[in-house]
Amino acid sequence: MRLTDFWQRMADHFGEAYADSFARDHVMSELGGRTVREALDAGWEAKDVWRVVCGAMDVPSHKR
Repeated sequence: MRLTDFWQRMADHFGEAYADSFARDHVMSELGGRTVREALDAGWEAKDVWRVVCGAMDVPSHKR
């Protein structure tokens, strides 16, 4: 998954403003105690981060 696709999915699910806030501020244990942005910066694949977000935030299956 490309980062542009990842960010589009985040915006589609959370809304543009909240997607950025969520990615910067929400620490997720599933990401090793990192935020979404920290995980991506640490080298996590976008598709893996998206899977974690989907599972943790109950993203509907049609958006996964």
